[in-house]
Amino acid sequence: MQANFVIDLGEKAQVPIMSFSATSPFLTSIKSTYFFRATHSDSAQVNAISALFQAFGWIEAVPIYIENEYGEGIIPYLIDSLQAVDVRVPYRSVISPSATDDQIIEELYKLMTMQTRVFIVHMYGYLGTRLFAKAKEIGMMSEGYVWIMTDGLTTDFLSSPSPSVTDTIQGVLGIKPYVPRTKELENFRVRWKRKFLQDNPNNIDAELSIYGLWAYDATKALAGAVEKAGATNFGFQKANVSSSSSTDLATLGVSLNGPNLLQALSNTSFKGLTGDYHFVDGQLQSPAFQIVNVNGNGGREVGLWTPTQGLVKQLEPTNSTSMSGISTAIFPGDATVAPKGWEIPTNEKKLKIGVPVIKDGFVEFVAVTKDPSSNTTKVTGYCIDVFDAVVKALPYALPYEYIPHAMPAGTYDDLAYQVYLKNYDAVVGDVSIVFNRSLYIDYTLPFTESGVSMIVPIADNNSKNAWVFMKPLTWDLWVSSFFFFLFIGFVVWVLEHRINEDFRGSASDQAGTSFWFSFSTMVFAQREKLVSNLARAVVIIWFFVVLVLTQSYTASLTSLLTVQQLQPTVTDVHDLIMKGGYVGYLKGSFVREILLGLGFDESKLMMYNSPEECHELFSKGSGNGGIAAAFDEVPYMKLFLSKYCTKYTMIDPTFKTGGFGFVFPKGSPLVPDISRAILNVTEGDKMKQIEDAWFGKKGSCPDSSTSVSSNILSLKSFWGLFLIAGLAAFLALIIFIAMFVYRERRDLRPSDPTASIWDRTKNFFRIFIQRDSTSQTSRQMELTDRNGISLPSMGVPSPSAFSVHTQFPEDPSSTDYDSSPNRQAPQEAVINIDQLTNQNQERPTALEIDHENN
Repeated sequence: MQANFVIDLGEKAQVPIMSFSATSPFLTSIKSTYFFRATHSDSAQVNAISALFQAFGWIEAVPIYIENEYGEGIIPYLIDSLQAVDVRVPYRSVISPSATDDQIIEELYKLMTMQTRVFIVHMYGYLGTRLFAKAKEIGMMSEGYVWIMTDGLTTDFLSSPSPSVTDTIQGVLGIKPYVPRTKELENFRVRWKRKFLQDNPNNIDAELSIYGLWAYDATKALAGAVEKAGATNFGFQKANVSSSSSTDLATLGVSLNGPNLLQALSNTSFKGLTGDYHFVDGQLQSPAFQIVNVNGNGGREVGLWTPTQGLVKQLEPTNSTSMSGISTAIFPGDATVAPKGWEIPTNEKKLKIGVPVIKDGFVEFVAVTKDPSSNTTKVTGYCIDVFDAVVKALPYALPYEYIPHAMPAGTYDDLAYQVYLKNYDAVVGDVSIVFNRSLYIDYTLPFTESGVSMIVPIADNNSKNAWVFMKPLTWDLWVSSFFFFLFIGFVVWVLEHRINEDFRGSASDQAGTSFWFSFSTMVFAQREKLVSNLARAVVIIWFFVVLVLTQSYTASLTSLLTVQQLQPTVTDVHDLIMKGGYVGYLKGSFVREILLGLGFDESKLMMYNSPEECHELFSKGSGNGGIAAAFDEVPYMKLFLSKYCTKYTMIDPTFKTGGFGFVFPKGSPLVPDISRAILNVTEGDKMKQIEDAWFGKKGSCPDSSTSVSSNILSLKSFWGLFLIAGLAAFLALIIFIAMFVYRERRDLRPSDPTASIWDRTKNFFRIFIQRDSTSQTSRQMELTDRNGISLPSMGVPSPSAFSVHTQFPEDPSSTDYDSSPNRQAPQEAVINIDQLTNQNQERPTALEIDHENN
């Protein structure tokens, strides 16, 4: 109030006002051009305080401040800074300047009943001394507590430390402005100490505080400004006011030299005792802050905070990479390990954990039973065992008790809302993590798989299908195989038709023989003999492809006919919607809203309360009072399959959800620790043991995914074989065409150079379809035709079959007739018949014909 009055007075009189002790942030809002704050605002230290919370991992804080402008000025800035680093402020403790010791103790007891154990104290020194004394008296300066003092209280306590005061604040952390140690500062302290002892010889322990250093620097700044502005003309221009209504302040007038002095102060810049000294908009720039830890008779520096580097162990002016972090601090109770910042109050009851009570349903997750003889309630189930294991994994003890919560309506929204109403401290059970509940409560990390899946019956229809023989191969493999049979037949015809009599004849005979040869390779029943080596190479490779393909087809078909192939009756949600099938969901589950959002008619939705009831609905079938599919979260579906694994299967998750999580109040400090403990449990063997105990071992029931797996063969499995066969056939065609063109190059060359392309093409194919007269096979066939010899391939010929007609060309100009002088007469055909005796009769057994033309 004094500062506000004086600042307003200086603004009217145009006289600069300097203050080295007015730290209230409220003064910043005055916006006076003639006010110079030669100290630091209390709001400058809030970022240093929040950095401590980040360094030690504290997530809650309670500010304790004096009830006046000094105390209230820092609070808005402190709250904003803490919230920026995700630190909650669940309560604010306000101490009246005139509070009695009993009132202080009453407020401290109130703080003891809360979970938060980190307190930030901002008040005058006389009140802070009483506060810490009473806190130590009732046991709040023991292990587990954290106390942080703002710079005002730290400066008051540690500038001239008193043993009675330091004894009550052992382990407390304090914030105070950092003043670098310089030679000028040490010389000044020596001079000041000497002068002070001359005036006060009995006070030998006095030390100059930061306010004294600011006062010296402010005086030096003002003196320098006066020298620059000039020491003359310090008068005032009188104000024109009536004498009857004027006061002494109204007649003060306006300073004649004030604007010059204002300009000089604004441009002041020098190296003061506290560091670089200059004003920006009338505010002294914020320095670094020193973090001290009270131990013994004084404070020990454990770190520094700067606006640019944050929290560091020490400042290195020549090195920009200062060591970050903070040195080891000793907390109340001589604890060297930083407290976690919160605890379950020992004077409160155990945590009240609400658990759902459902008469029917999936009791493997949560089951509440009552013993009539002992009148005690027992809570068991998968979720209960998981929570017990998680609490045991915490690094501290957490007392709790289960309280059954009846849910006649069967909804979990009401149970979660009880935590918001503070009727329960937490909820443990099969509670799904959904968005609408997260608006008023906090979830831990999920401890189950997430997702909503669809369960459908499985059936084996292959053995009843007349077209089951088509199922071993996919349609693309059928088409590819058929194409390759045609292609290989064509390639063999191209390679054989000019030299192999089996592939000659009319066009229909050649096409039939070629395709018959190709398709007969499926059963290796081909009778035609191959003459061309190229064709033999192609067919050998094709035999290997056919062998692999037929063997795979046989194995797959055998599996389809002999092994039960369980296939889901429904695979697509949209098919169910289009066909109007009935679907089921667990009573009270949020899945109902999902199904309605998908487009299911509400009349097609049916509820069930237990796995047995769901199985009964499946047995009736859709349209007969039953269902065609059931939707629910993965944990429920896995439990259902563990009981009926041979009749149903689970389709992959249709929708993503959060899974099951534990419920806690909004901002509860337990949530991070419980979540970390959940990760610890789920990553170990304990979770598997719990699942096996409640859901059975996985080996006791076949995996539904293997039952639904298909034995169908696709082109992806054989495209490599087809590629090899295709490349071999294509390469054989290229080699054959090249040899054909080279051998018949004279005949292919047209006699008429002006022949059209069409004539050239017809000439090419005319020669292409002719028999190759140069091949050995063609010469043998031609000789046989000329001599009229028929060589039966099987059986013993009759004697009449051995008639030889030797013919010679009648035309000497024939290409087969040699008219040269050296021509010799044709050698007679020699027929050698082996004599075989059978019942004293000779029978021919072999015929050898050797015909040579010289």
